[in-house]
Amino acid sequence: MFRAAAWTAFVATVFVTLASPEFRPTTKLAHDLEHALAFALLGLLFGLGYPAHRLSIVLGAVPVIGFLEALQLWMPGRHARLEDFVVNLVTFWVAFAVVSVGLALFDTRRTKPAPSEGA
Repeated sequence: MFRAAAWTAFVATVFVTLASPEFRPTTKLAHDLEHALAFALLGLLFGLGYPAHRLSIVLGAVPVIGFLEALQLWMPGRHARLEDFVVNLVTFWVAFAVVSVGLALFDTRRTKPAPSEGA
């Protein structure tokens, strides 16, 4: 379920990132905050969907997010900015890390042996 949600959110993010500005939803939020929320959601969903693939997801995010940002150079009405790349990548990583730590803590608590009664 989380994998499907992660890929659906990714496709939606690609569309919003590369589509003509008139198709881009607008909010009253600051530009960087919009980016941060979108990529934090991706980080959370990919963290929940692929908990056994942490390193490949974290490393793979760099070229994928960079390529997505660079593609905007060829899209009319769009622009590529280093600041957007950094915000997108860092918020993806932070959200992914939060999920990873949370899952690790949950797993540790679940698999921890019960204390013995005689101790």
